[in-house]
Amino acid sequence: MQLEFFDVPSPCIGICQSDDKGQCSGCFRTRDERLDWISLDSNARQKVIKRCQQRKKRKTQPAKVKVAEVTVENKQASLLDSPSKIHIENTRDIDFGDFEL
Repeated sequence: MQLEFFDVPSPCIGICQSDDKGQCSGCFRTRDERLDWISLDSNARQKVIKRCQQRKKRKTQPAKVKVAEVTVENKQASLLDSPSKIHIENTRDIDFGDFEL
């Protein structure tokens, strides 16, 4: 057991607005944690502060977006790709009479 010389201060920063989950936008405590703060002992207060830090970290980190894999069958050729060889089997059937340069 550790001796406690100082009381754990409230994490309140004076921005007392609840978000859609009911958590304070300033200190990230839930409604119950704010109401019960005075009656909590120091260990419980430290646990609340750790949970608030985790909530803040989750809220401020950019969300990871899962990208669905898309299969593209008709891929446009890139200029960096090696040119594909076109194989013409029978050149006698091609009429070059209207061809001009």
